[in-house]
Amino acid sequence: MASRCFFFIALFITLVVFSSSQQVTAAHEPFDRRIQLSLSPFASGLEALQNQIGYSFQKVGLLRLAMTHSSYSLENNNALSILGANVIDTAVAVQSLRGDIDISSKTLSDRIAKVSNVDNSCAVDGKRLGIHKVIRVSSKTDSSTPSVVCGAFRAIFAAIAMDSGKVDEAGKVFLKVHGGGGGDVGRAAL
Repeated sequence: MASRCFFFIALFITLVVFSSSQQVTAAHEPFDRRIQLSLSPFASGLEALQNQIGYSFQKVGLLRLAMTHSSYSLENNNALSILGANVIDTAVAVQSLRGDIDISSKTLSDRIAKVSNVDNSCAVDGKRLGIHKVIRVSSKTDSSTPSVVCGAFRAIFAAIAMDSGKVDEAGKVFLKVHGGGGGDVGRAAL
């Protein structure tokens, strides 16, 4: 009887020790790996988008908002899209003026208009990033519509400006994504 009781106590202790060593191993597993196992498709898309644009959000909620269309929620990217359009226009203007301080106002306006064009520039950049696969829209809304993609694309740069507290940071990220970070926006990116 005593040997049987000893056996069960030894078995119990072995199980407790083995179980706790498994928990310690899991606790020392890299934090990123544990989080990646629990990411939703939307969260995974946001993570991939951050990697593509080369900017990591401190407040990921801003990127979530930027990737939320008005058909999906009352809390959406409309206001961010307006600010983002201005961030993009400013980045193009500053980059163009750095390249040629004597640029004519007509040429500068044309460059800004060309980069801001929904169908030919903004939506193209957005689709290249795969925004149409990430943005949350209602089931009745086509996420690949140029205006939906462009609105979300613009909203990203407003979200960066809000996250970093620097419009210049958002402009730099735009120029890198658009392809005009290394020179004249009119020639390099368009």
